[in-house]
Amino acid sequence: MSDSDILTTLKILIIGESGVGKSSLLLRFTDDTFDPEQSATIGVDFKVKTITVDGNCTKLAIWDTAGQERFRTLTPSYYRGAQGVILVYDVTNRNTFAKLDMWLNELDTYSTKTDIVKMLVGNKIDKEKREVSREEGLNFARRHAMLFIEASAKTEDGVQCAFEELVQKIIQTPGLWEMDQRSQGGFSVSSQQNEEPSYCGYCAVL
Repeated sequence: MSDSDILTTLKILIIGESGVGKSSLLLRFTDDTFDPEQSATIGVDFKVKTITVDGNCTKLAIWDTAGQERFRTLTPSYYRGAQGVILVYDVTNRNTFAKLDMWLNELDTYSTKTDIVKMLVGNKIDKEKREVSREEGLNFARRHAMLFIEASAKTEDGVQCAFEELVQKIIQTPGLWEMDQRSQGGFSVSSQQNEEPSYCGYCAVL
C-alpha cells in the first residue's frame, strides 16, 4: 500500500492507571499477542498500525504511556496533536475507575484539540471478580460524552472494535484531522461516511 492510499495519519493515546492493561490492549490490537507477564511500560511505548474503516485507509500512531507518577514530565508533549484517546480502567479494580476523573482533567489540561474523540474501555472482563459494573462504566461515559466499550486483551473481546469505533468517530469529525493534511494535498473521505455507520453492537456510541 502506498502513502497515497492513506486518508490520514492519526495520533491515538492510551491513558489510565498503571496495571489496567494499556500495553496488553495495544499489543493485542497491533500484534495480536497477549503476554500475561507483561511488564510495566517505562516512559512511552509507540506502535503504528494501518486499518481500513468505512472504506477509508488510516494509519494510526498509537502512544502508550506509563501510568506511574514519575513519568508525568512526559505529559505535555505526549498529548500534543492527538486526535483520539482511549481511557482504560480495570473492571476488577474500583480504584482505577475512581481515578478516571483525574485522567480526564489531565486530558483537558494538555490536549491541543478541543474536539478530541474519547473512548472509555473497561478492560479485563475475562476475570470473575468484577468491582465495576458495565452500567457504571456506561453512565460515566455518557456524562463525559465518551464512546464506551468493555474489553479483554486476553480473549480479544472488544479490542478491535474499540479502536475501529474511535477511528470512525474521528474521521466523521473532519475538523480534527483535515487541517493536519493540508500540506500533503487534498484527501476525500469515502462517501460511506455519510451512510448509517455499522457499529459492533456492544459499543455505546454517544
